[in-house]
Order: sequence, then C-alpha cells, then structure tokens
Amino acid sequence: MSGPYPPIAEYALIGDCHSAALVSRDGEIDWCCFHRFDSRPVFARLLDWSRGGYFRIAPMEPYQARRRYLPGTNILETRFETAGGTLVLTDCFPVREALTSDAADPVHPYHQLARIGRCERGEVNLHLEFSPRFDYGLTVPQLKPFGNGLVTVMGGADALLLQSDLPITQTDIYACEGKQALRTGDVTRAVLTYALPHELRPRIITAEEIDGRLASTREFWTAWSNRCTYEGPYRDHVVRSALVLKALTNSPTGAIVAAATTSLPEKIGGSRNWDYRYAWLRDSAFTLYALFILGYTDEARAFMQWITRTTAGRPEDLQTLYGVGGERLLPEVELKELDGYRSSRPVRIGNGASTQFQLDIYGEVIDTAWLYHRHGGAIENDFWDFLVRLGEHVAKIWMEPDEGIWEVRAGRRQFVSSKVMAWVAIDRLIRLGRALQRPLDSERWLELRDEIRRRVESDGVDLISGAFVQSLGSSALDASALLVPLVHFLPADDPRVRATIARIEKELSVDGFVCRYLDGTDGLPGGEATFLICSFWLVDNLALTGQVDRARELFERLCGCANDVGLLGEEVDPRTAELLGNFPQAFSHVGLINSAIQLARQSKLSSRAPMTKGPTDREP
Repeated sequence: MSGPYPPIAEYALIGDCHSAALVSRDGEIDWCCFHRFDSRPVFARLLDWSRGGYFRIAPMEPYQARRRYLPGTNILETRFETAGGTLVLTDCFPVREALTSDAADPVHPYHQLARIGRCERGEVNLHLEFSPRFDYGLTVPQLKPFGNGLVTVMGGADALLLQSDLPITQTDIYACEGKQALRTGDVTRAVLTYALPHELRPRIITAEEIDGRLASTREFWTAWSNRCTYEGPYRDHVVRSALVLKALTNSPTGAIVAAATTSLPEKIGGSRNWDYRYAWLRDSAFTLYALFILGYTDEARAFMQWITRTTAGRPEDLQTLYGVGGERLLPEVELKELDGYRSSRPVRIGNGASTQFQLDIYGEVIDTAWLYHRHGGAIENDFWDFLVRLGEHVAKIWMEPDEGIWEVRAGRRQFVSSKVMAWVAIDRLIRLGRALQRPLDSERWLELRDEIRRRVESDGVDLISGAFVQSLGSSALDASALLVPLVHFLPADDPRVRATIARIEKELSVDGFVCRYLDGTDGLPGGEATFLICSFWLVDNLALTGQVDRARELFERLCGCANDVGLLGEEVDPRTAELLGNFPQAFSHVGLINSAIQLARQSKLSSRAPMTKGPTDREP
C-alpha cells in the first residue's frame, strides 16, 4: 500500500437505494453521497486523504477487526477485538417502516446514516471522529454544537445534523470528536442526517426510534433477499451479488448505476479514472437477465420502465449512458485540486462517454425489449414504434465507425463487437415482431441481418488463426469477441468461436484473468489490470464449449477475488489479486450471477452435448 489509503478491497458498501457510503475495515466512512449516487459527497477522503473528510468510530486501543453483512442484508457489522473487550459496530442507512418488499416499490429513506456501537465483552474506550467536507472536499463547512450531542454542519448547498450519545468536543470549527468508555452491554448511537440548509431541523431521535429503524431495515433487506428463487450452486455468492445490484438501484426511477464511486483507478497512479455513478444501456440486457432469472421480476420491470422512459425520442439521440433520473447532460470535469486515490489523477466527475457514438447500444436496447417480452412484459405500441425506428436507424448507420464497447478515446473504428450488436438489433427486432404479431417487412430485415453477418464473418475474422478480431480487417484481439456466442451470433461449437477462446486464453489472459485488449490501442496513457466481466465471459464460453470443469475452476478463482464481505471491483491485478477500479462494480456482480447460472445449467446437461445458448441468449 502506498500512503495512508487503504486498499479498495478494504471497503464495504452500505446504502438505501438512494444514498451510498463506503466503510473501511477500521470503521471509517471515507466516501458518502446522500440522496443520489451522483450527488456531491459529504465524505470524500477516498479521493484526497488530507482534505476529503471522514467519519470514524473505533476503539482507542489496538484492535483486530473482522466484519460481515448481517445475513441477507446490506447492514454492515464490524467486530473490534481489543485486549480488554469487544466492540460491535453496526452501520446502515435506515429505510422507513411503511416499506413493503413484495414488489419494487420505492424505498423510502430517512436520508440518514445510523452507526450503533455495542460493547459485547469487557471494556472498550470508543472514539468518534467527525470531519465532514462538501463538494468532493473542496468546501470546508462550519460545525455548530447545540448541546445534547447535536451538531449542525453548514456549507454551500448542503447541511448535516449529527446526533450522538457521546459527549461531543469541537476540535476546531471544522471537526469534532467524542470519547467514552463502554462496558459490557453498553450501547452508543450516532445518527447523521442530510438535509438542504433551509430544511434542516435539529431534533433528537430517541434510542427506541433508532433501534426500531434498524430492525425494520433488517426486516426489509431480509425479506428482499428471501425473494431470490435461485437454489443452485454458489447461492451465497449469487445472493450477495443480487444485494449489491439492489443497493446500486436508484429506487425512485429503477436505474442501476455502474458503481457507487468515481475516479477509483484502473491502475494505481494512472489516469484511467472515470465516474461510474450513472446507468449504462450496455449493462441493461445482462442485468435484466440476472434479475429475472433470480426471481426479481418487479425490479427488472422497473429497470425496463426506466429504459423505456429514458430512451424515448429520436433514435439518433440515443446515448450510451444516462443519469439515474434519465439526465442526458453529463459533462466530464476534472477536479485538479484533488490528489486522487493514491495519487491517481485526474479525479473526474461526469462522463464524456455520454457524447460518444457507440453502435452497440441499439442492439442492447432492442435485446432488452426482447428479453422483457420473453419474461412476460408488455411492449406498448409507442415503444414498439420506437424500436422499429431504432432498427431503421441501425440500417442507416451500421457501417459507420464508432468508439466501441470500451469507449476508446483514440478515434472511431470499425469494431467487430459493434457490428455483432448491430446484427443483434435487427435479429431481435425480427423475433419481437413475429412474437407480437406486428406488421414488419420480414424479407427486408432478414436481408439486412444476413448482410451484417456476411460482413462480420468476412472481415471480422483473422485469416491465420480463424479467431474474431477487434476491428474489421485487423488482426488485433479483443475480449469483447467472447460475446459472439453469448448473444447467439454463432453457436459455441463453431470453429471460429473455439479459435477465439483459444487465442484469448493465450494472448489476453493471465492465468485465466482476461484483459480487454493489448495496451496502447485506446488513446489513453498507461496500462490497466484484467477485467472481471471479461473473465466471467470466458467462464461462460468454457462452459458452453463443454469445458465445465475448467469453467468452474476459473469461476471459483474469480469469486475468490471478492473481498471479505463478497464485493468485487471492476478489475483485478492477477499478480496480487488486488481489486481496482470503481467499487463495487455492478457489471462484475452481474457477470458472477450469469456465470453461476450458466454453470448450474451446464452441470445439469453434463451428460449431453454442450449447449449453444449463452446466459443472455434470447431464443424462443
């Protein structure tokens, strides 16, 4: 580790489907956004250790810490063992008692962070440190104690109210602390409430209220996780991944963000630091499949409704990613004043990929609609008309170069995966039209689908190795070629698919951990680690080609990269197993769910010929 920053894997996520925070193993909250995932954080030490702000509760004595999520929940419990006693710290964002978990109803938050410390054994000297900062650490607020453990925090457009059972001492106008000796059975509570400055109302919340909110929050998460219908192998991993997806869901809209953070690096000290607190259309089909197959049909429908609302309009206006409320304007800004995680600069907010042309998103939207229909969802007339217009637009633009699935910044190219997804767009439109019995010029669309296939198969395959390549006419390799059988462009037993798998294992893999492509082809300086979603795609491909034992062995090693509470980042350093990138990463957990399902399916069919349908296959 370089400097004071803990490894990314040292953090655990807590949230309420509106807000999110990362808690370190030392009981320190170094990242917290209230109200919306992409809002300005009130603690951002993760991006600048000296100025970002934090909220820590831990023993004053030396300790050993271990932690867990309470079973079936996103409530974190950290156990501190000291020489003289044991402190158990429980962290969560409470949700309202009126909430029901029978459907994807909006999760009603208190916009509060609750931290409850309980001395389980002996005596522990507890220490609370509270040093908030607003606007990514760039705004230093003013604290004002009110007595009775109440402290207000004001600065700019944000306000906080801290309530603690501890006697609070102001260390300066920007920070305060509390200290108290706890003995067996003693409990202390701290609640942090977010509000707009003009709406802040100091009020003491009773211990009974706090404990009741914790109980109802635990009941909500437990009831939600119990709805998971998957009973196959690796169920614990699957349920934890589903809980991550739920925690990264914006409840009011149904959108699922890619991650809870911004600017955590893909390589320590590098510049590949992006804001992932938005919803990508690319992730939609994989995510919807995972939700549907696990029994979360209401969440899947809410996500689909978000997609329907957000993508409405002209096909040419379709974006790669959107804000959780459907926002289109996401300008990318560099915060040059911040040091970045372990000097990984720049720190970015917003995402410039929102203005890129990425051809594959049309296939993903229509594929998502097909999947939604396959699971009983209704395709309304207006949305069907929009899907047809999308198909018409694909017919006009499918031969244009684009920035591709990996959002390169080195100019547009004729990416093979983009052409494959253009084929998916037309293929799914044909299938959906037939299933819905909607009027469609089938012959014309079939000809277009065949034309796209011919171009991919003639110019998208390396003549020497027989493997699919990164762009038409090139010989460079790209892990996105692993999608070919997963979207049913070709069956898994096709020689070109097998050649692609073999070449990716040889040239892009480090002991099964898959890189996206070779360095130096995306217009960005520096390298990166291996991508977990690509590695899970390799698991799927191995399983589909009958190599189930190898697939299972790789899957278990990938799961072994999760941290102690089961969370995955975007990338992993295969040499050290260090998690990198924004955290936790929804797409990695979607990959885990889909691969677990694929392995379960293939295990049942192990005595038969290998399946040719991938985990996101949309065949009738």
